[in-house]
Amino acid sequence: MEAVSSQTTIIRSKGQGERRWFFGGGVHTWKARAGETGGAFLLFEDQMAGSKMTPLHSHPDSDETMFILEGEILMHVDGEEHRIGAGGLAVAPRGVPHAFMVVSDSARMLCLHTPGCCEAFYWDASTPLSPDDSADGSSGGSADGSAPAGPMDFSKVQESARRNGGIVLLGPPPFAAR
Repeated sequence: MEAVSSQTTIIRSKGQGERRWFFGGGVHTWKARAGETGGAFLLFEDQMAGSKMTPLHSHPDSDETMFILEGEILMHVDGEEHRIGAGGLAVAPRGVPHAFMVVSDSARMLCLHTPGCCEAFYWDASTPLSPDDSADGSSGGSADGSAPAGPMDFSKVQESARRNGGIVLLGPPPFAAR
């Protein structure tokens, strides 16, 4: 008997993919969902306004790879900070505490989780955007993500982490006041 793969061919052009406002700040455009890849990975584009930062966290069951498309982030990992600009890459292996902050006016990156086991966390910590919503999660704002962040709600991020796993929130953002 031949094994059946749950993977499917995925073709999405620029701008295609479901857009969701992530309550931690930023718009995720889902490029490849875990269900489409047989659980092998989750890939989304993350459009963020300047000064967006994440708490110190880790992903216990997935490696997180971030490829910067536009802008610049400051990545905190292993007690050190690294500036990463367009064309740069950061890989946080599973279980390694890390955080990042957008240090340019806006930033856009591809975020790859392997395997895609943390999809439920991101899905539950976000809400769909309509075609009229801007990249910052508001209606009528700038489409490039440079407008102030939309309706951030960290309590929803915490609740999704508690309910779905996929992430361990370890503490506040580790960045000094700038």
